Amino acid sequence: MQLVSPFIALLGSLLALSVLQANAIPLAPEQIGIVTLPLKRIAMRQDLHPQVNLQRHINRSHRRLARMTGREEPSSELLLERLTKRKAHIDGSGSARIGYAGAKLGLAKGPPEVSTNAQEKPAANQANVFAVGQDGNDGFSSVDAQALADNTLTPANTPTDSDSLGLDIEENDVGYIATVQMGTPPRDFKLLMDSGSADLWVGAEGCVSASGGDCGNHVFLGSQSSSSFVDTQKSFQVTYGTGAVAGDIITDNLAFAGLQLPGHVFGVATEESLDFSSDQTTFDGLMGLAQSLLSQQQTPTPVEALASAGLIKEAITSYKISRLADEKNDGEVTFGGLDTSKFDQTTLATLPNVNTQGFWEGALDDVSVNGQDLGLQGRTAILDTGTTLMIAPPADAAAIHQQIPGSQSDGQGGFTVPCTNNATVTLTFGGQNFDIDPRDIAFSPIDPNDPTGDCASGISSGEQNGANEWLVGDVFLKNAYFSTDVGRNTIQLAKLV
Repeated sequence: MQLVSPFIALLGSLLALSVLQANAIPLAPEQIGIVTLPLKRIAMRQDLHPQVNLQRHINRSHRRLARMTGREEPSSELLLERLTKRKAHIDGSGSARIGYAGAKLGLAKGPPEVSTNAQEKPAANQANVFAVGQDGNDGFSSVDAQALADNTLTPANTPTDSDSLGLDIEENDVGYIATVQMGTPPRDFKLLMDSGSADLWVGAEGCVSASGGDCGNHVFLGSQSSSSFVDTQKSFQVTYGTGAVAGDIITDNLAFAGLQLPGHVFGVATEESLDFSSDQTTFDGLMGLAQSLLSQQQTPTPVEALASAGLIKEAITSYKISRLADEKNDGEVTFGGLDTSKFDQTTLATLPNVNTQGFWEGALDDVSVNGQDLGLQGRTAILDTGTTLMIAPPADAAAIHQQIPGSQSDGQGGFTVPCTNNATVTLTFGGQNFDIDPRDIAFSPIDPNDPTGDCASGISSGEQNGANEWLVGDVFLKNAYFSTDVGRNTIQLAKLV
């Protein structure tokens, strides 16, 4: 299914936008600090075979990494060919759907305008295909399997800090969502937290889906629902690794765990691709938390606006991303500082941000498997909460999997590992070693009926031989406390407690 033609035309060029500043209510000095939101996990759709879902994740990651590193993106035709090839290798593939239209596959025509990627989910109604295995290293977690089948958010617990917001978990650790309040009267909006983009948007009242019809069962913002809503008469558009939105730049009130940010400038999407408009999409919009120089709306990110207004100490965003299989649901995103209760302070590593486009990229010192140094020095890693997998240059990905017993290449840029994998992959940043839990490497079962058989690996090959950049998503970030600092242009990582 094609995007509606006005939307395609709109995606052809960007409008020059004026930088609009947010007005905020300053706090007394003793009140200024940090604010933390719980994070929820997103659930995957189950009308797609796990291998098709894997290829979609790989496609999105390849397209995203190409944009982030200034390389030519894989064509839509090539991405579709890879999906088709993956489907052809699935036993009984007649029952496995590749997915929705080209836009759903991340195949929108024309060059994307921004290096971002919303996380998607395959749909429900296949709970019975997941055999229940033991948790941990005895096979793919039954908790993860149920989350795949349920297609729901796993709510975060109440944050330990009153100034915190939890991160709800999407699916089996596919993406993470926080709830903020918008408008007058304030209403809750669920937003995907994305450190790899820099625009905030939610659906507009009267939003139209590119596939036809409205924008689904979501919460929308506009003058009918908010008396403080003001349309600036300026437009924006953002194209992600898969999916796209276009709409109006507006001002309205935001609230973060009690901190008020009136008149903040952000976007409402009047048109959304099916990635966002589908009823199965469990979030209402997206909050980009890269540096604002990446913003297509040419506006400060919420964390920058909070700091400029004196509502938080500094433009720092910190993430504690939870793992569903642990059943703790303690994910949080913190604005203004670091929550020292979440990490071992003696392990805190500070890295200069080496990226000049607005992404968060630091030097990757070393990579090892089960303590075996792979000699992969001179690499850098773009750290991105909006990416599910890890994408490494082909030779690097192959070197890692050669050290994982039972691992095999799938011949299409991906790898398989035993679902009972016990191998520990370690990334070294700033002299600190960060182990990846073996359960995170076993991303999803190849055969949904066999959770102790082979699993798709959470580490895949990139497009460029000889490249030194990695794209490091939630497969790794679940294993570290991750913080970004706009003012100092630095990244910090620490071991979790």
